[in-house]
Amino acid sequence: MIDLLPPDLSQAHAVFLLGVSFATSLMTAALGIGGGAVFLAVAAVILPPAALIPVHGVVQLGSNAVRATMFRGHILRSALPAFTLGALIGVAIGGSVAVSLPPATVQIGIGLFLLWVVLGKTPAWIGKWPIGAGAFSSFLTMFFGATGPFVAAYVKTMKLDRHTHVATHAALMTVQHGLKVAMFAALGFGFAPWALFIIGLIACGAAGTWIGKHVLGRMSDHGFHKVLNVLLILIALRLLWAGLSDFLS
Repeated sequence: MIDLLPPDLSQAHAVFLLGVSFATSLMTAALGIGGGAVFLAVAAVILPPAALIPVHGVVQLGSNAVRATMFRGHILRSALPAFTLGALIGVAIGGSVAVSLPPATVQIGIGLFLLWVVLGKTPAWIGKWPIGAGAFSSFLTMFFGATGPFVAAYVKTMKLDRHTHVATHAALMTVQHGLKVAMFAALGFGFAPWALFIIGLIACGAAGTWIGKHVLGRMSDHGFHKVLNVLLILIALRLLWAGLSDFLS
């Protein structure tokens, strides 16, 4: 008999994450950013650290692929080649060391990364060097997963309209997460026990994306990013506390 859920994941946590996948995909489709970081932050509290980044990568691959397909007519395809070349370099370098990180380091790293997403300033060079943007963000994604805000900052330098921004961002993230998942598979991560649960997460994400596009496309985001930032900071502090506690124990 095929297990519907992977080991060490309760039914209540599984249902909760399915809802989070739906809500965060809706958020990204409607507002252009934020869903991947929120899903990562919530999943980091529930999923085993060793499985967090690979599983998150597959879910984000599915979510971004669906979004890119729905907005395919708006993708700026000229942005793909240089970014993809950089992503290949970044994933290759990141994959050589990602699997050796202890769980506490992953939790601390993700906590610090989330704080940087909220409080940090995007480097000025990313808009001028697409290969570097692809390499640096793809290197980071092997450790911290949700580099969507960094890639969105790169896309923002292109000064695109809303639909083209969302579509191009989704296409670049599909490339990045696809390469990441392939690297983790090559490194030996066992996706099989997670397969059915991942399919459920992607399906919920697709539903959220559809609703985000057709219902909330014109929703005002006034005040949204402030609430999102507070949420991310609180979760980041929670992860830092957990990681430091494990590290010092």
